[in-house]
Amino acid sequence: MLKTANEGLRTGIMKEVEVRSFLSQDEYDRLLIVLEKEGEKIKEDRQITVYFSGEKDLRIQKNTDSAKIWMKGGELHDESREEVEVILKNNQFEETRRLFEALGYEVEIKWYRKRNKFRWEGHEVCVDHTIGYGRVIEVEELCEEGEEAEALERVSEALEELGVKKTSKREFDERFRHYRKNWQKILREKDLSKFEDL
Repeated sequence: MLKTANEGLRTGIMKEVEVRSFLSQDEYDRLLIVLEKEGEKIKEDRQITVYFSGEKDLRIQKNTDSAKIWMKGGELHDESREEVEVILKNNQFEETRRLFEALGYEVEIKWYRKRNKFRWEGHEVCVDHTIGYGRVIEVEELCEEGEEAEALERVSEALEELGVKKTSKREFDERFRHYRKNWQKILREKDLSKFEDL
C-alpha cells in the first residue's frame, strides 16, 4: 500500500485481505451491540464514494473528516487486493472529482454509506449501511505480500466467531451489478439529507 498523510509518505507492497457478508437488519443491530461491548470503536463515519470508469478500480471518497483517492488491484470482491491510497483534505473532494472528469473519467457509481469501524480480536471490523445497496460486515487485515493465505484464514475465523456466514463473491457481484445499473434511480427515492453537510 502507498499512502500520503500527515505523517508523510509510506511505501511498501501490502495486501488488504477481507471477508464480507450481507446482513439482515437484525444481524446488523446485533453486531453493533456485540462489537460496542466486546471491541473498541475506532470511528463512526459517513462516506460519499465515487467510482470512476476505466480499466482500473479507481475511486475517490469524502468522509466526515478527510478525503482520499484510492485504487485497488485485482478483481472486485476478491478476498485479497493490493491498494494504493492518497489521503486528502475533506475540501479537496470536489476539485479532485472535477479533475478526474476533465481527464475523461466518467462517474460509474456513487455510494452513500454509514460506517461503524471497530477493532475486535485483533481485526478491523466494519459494519456498514450503504443506502439502496444493503447492510454489510467486513473483517479485514493488512498483510505483507505472500502472507495472504494465513491472513484469509484468520479473518474467516473471525467472521465465523461473530456468528456470520460469508456471502459468496457471486452474490456480491450480482448485487453490485444491479446497483451499478440502477444507482441513480435508487438514490432519487432515498433520503440523503444526513450527508448534505459533508
